[in-house]
Amino acid sequence: MARIPSKEEILAWISENPTQTSKRDISRAFGIKGADRIDLKRILRELEADGHLEKRKKTYRDPDKLPPVSVLEVSEITPDGDLFARALEWQGEGDAPRILFVEESGDPALKVGDRILCRMAEVNTDEYDYEARLIRRIGENARRILGIFNATHEGGRIKPIDKGADKEWSVPAGATNGAKDGELVEAKQTGPKGRMGLPRAQIVARLGDPTAPRAVSLIAIHQHGIPDEFPDDVIAEADKMKPAGLKGREDLRHLPLVIIDPADARDHDDAVYAHADENPKNPGGHVIWVAIADVAHYVTPGSELDREARKRGNSSYFPDRVVPMLPDRLSGDLCSLHEGVPRAVLAARIVIGANGEKRSHSFIRGLMKSHATLNYREVQQAHDGQPNETCAPWVEDVIDPLYDAYYALRRARQARQPLDLDLPERKIVLSEEGEVESVQVAERLDAHRLIEEMMVLANVAAAEELKRLGRPLLYRVHEEPSQEKLDALREVAQASGFTLAKGQVLQTRHLNQLLGQAEGSEFDELINMSTLRSMTQAYYFPKNFGHFGLALTDYAHFTSPIRRYSDLIVHRALISGHNWGEDGLSREDIDQLEATATHISQTERRSMEAERDTTDRYLAAYLSERVGNELPGKIASVQRFGLFVRLTETGADGLVPISTIGNEFFRFDEREQMLVGEKSGLKLTLGQPVLVRLAEAVPVTGGLSFQLLEVDGEPIKSSYRASGGRGVKRKPARAAKKSAKTRKKVRRTRN
Repeated sequence: MARIPSKEEILAWISENPTQTSKRDISRAFGIKGADRIDLKRILRELEADGHLEKRKKTYRDPDKLPPVSVLEVSEITPDGDLFARALEWQGEGDAPRILFVEESGDPALKVGDRILCRMAEVNTDEYDYEARLIRRIGENARRILGIFNATHEGGRIKPIDKGADKEWSVPAGATNGAKDGELVEAKQTGPKGRMGLPRAQIVARLGDPTAPRAVSLIAIHQHGIPDEFPDDVIAEADKMKPAGLKGREDLRHLPLVIIDPADARDHDDAVYAHADENPKNPGGHVIWVAIADVAHYVTPGSELDREARKRGNSSYFPDRVVPMLPDRLSGDLCSLHEGVPRAVLAARIVIGANGEKRSHSFIRGLMKSHATLNYREVQQAHDGQPNETCAPWVEDVIDPLYDAYYALRRARQARQPLDLDLPERKIVLSEEGEVESVQVAERLDAHRLIEEMMVLANVAAAEELKRLGRPLLYRVHEEPSQEKLDALREVAQASGFTLAKGQVLQTRHLNQLLGQAEGSEFDELINMSTLRSMTQAYYFPKNFGHFGLALTDYAHFTSPIRRYSDLIVHRALISGHNWGEDGLSREDIDQLEATATHISQTERRSMEAERDTTDRYLAAYLSERVGNELPGKIASVQRFGLFVRLTETGADGLVPISTIGNEFFRFDEREQMLVGEKSGLKLTLGQPVLVRLAEAVPVTGGLSFQLLEVDGEPIKSSYRASGGRGVKRKPARAAKKSAKTRKKVRRTRN
């Protein structure tokens, strides 16, 4: 016997599914059959009599007033931190009502796009019509999916592209939006599971051929809800902007500031210059200038540009495109420090001692001119004695003094001992057609480290300056690892023959000692990856808890305001603190600092996940032509349901299902991170070199699966590879499915 739904549940269903509101639809949705339909009919009549429903022909619909329980979508977070929502299906006449969400103690943090079930109260103030209080959060972005559409005579079905997704969605004939068979589509759920056990959906966007190169990043952009088109009013506001002049600024155009960026950099927001300190009290010291684009001059509090920048939180970078935080008129033009063009900046002048310790700093709102735009490789070659025509004029007066200052900063870094991970970063190289041409290990030159150290120095100076001024700001916080994560790392270290200090306050130097033990050994990459896994995720917050990974007490992001909203907030705080103008921190900025910190920490993670998923799909596409090939790698993770192997050449991760390894049971030793064959004694553990055969590569999901051939150079006996292997004892198939869906991908920590 089905449970009769409450009035609130019926109203929520009708609000969510305005096209399926007949008594039959409602009965089917809640599984009501036979005599139970009499009770349902009684409830519907009561709702109609109370004015909550209006019966039109054979369907029930909301009248002009919203029902007492409605499904809403968070549509706006104001500069004051107020949340406004919209009713997902407004059936009344005239404009949809404006709804204020009233936050109560214990409510989860909500963001734009979240769907919420709320109790409604009509208030009819000048600013809004309803107040909404949370019953529960339903989900994000209206339960939308991306998938491949397969047309049928009844409409079609959508196969989601998410890894681990194991169900299809049903699309009625009238909800296909003209989609063609095999197209990549975006759809939203319009109803619960139907007769075939499939949720019903409506196609809202057709995204074209899923195998086209441009679809790879487009999938991630849509899947993670990253805004990729600027509203007209934002573009219009940006187009009205004009270059900043010298008024109210110090003229820095005489300083030979230069840009050092990747050769393919899409925006330039920092320039540097250094020279020996002439102060006799600071022998061997240096003066370092770090000039950063003055984005705050153009993106002022409460403007359309500001609202859109906050909404995006940061730029997102993909191999084939950038989704910028700011329109190109700013990010690629007015705010970008183009060579030879006067540009508004906030500049830090920092004095360091001979051993790199910071002795003093000051900040200036100025106007600079970049004297040269250089890339990392040519700068390194110039310092090594092989300058090209571009760098040759700058070696003696600019490049070599920058390196002298860097060597001093490097000594300070060595004394401070921040976490020193050594993990190769792989770069996907695309052809002109947008297809993967190669996968390369990104260069790590002293020129890269030079810029990194100077940016860290400027970030520290900004945090300390605002702390001195007593101004509110957003710190970049990185907390120490949890005890649980440290215990897991310690177990991996012990299994590899190393030790991690125990029984004392953990410092980065202890982790560096572990990394030093493993350096050059077969476990080098494993220990580095395991150490990275143990780290917490860095985030933004108005209170200062230090930066564990960098071993710094005060740290904030100041150096990239073109691509990070956090840096824009820090710039505004400096402007306010020094009384440089009216475009500093507003009262609204200050009041919603914590909400902003939460939001942009989330958008940063969203971008990281989208960028990671895109890389996975590109790698799967690159490897799809090598299915059947034998490839070397190492065991990167051991689970009850199998092994994850990281390929040596590309760094791609894939699964070796335990059912393909042998026809025996495997015992999972969680402490030793090992699978042991009960009959053969075969041991499979972290870091072991293996040879695998690529069994499957699915570009649309980014999934890879392997067959294990060799371990530690020894072939796996044929009996181990018998089909229909037994796996581990405790429900291996279910464990494999669940863990494959929920496994955490390794990500590089961003400072």
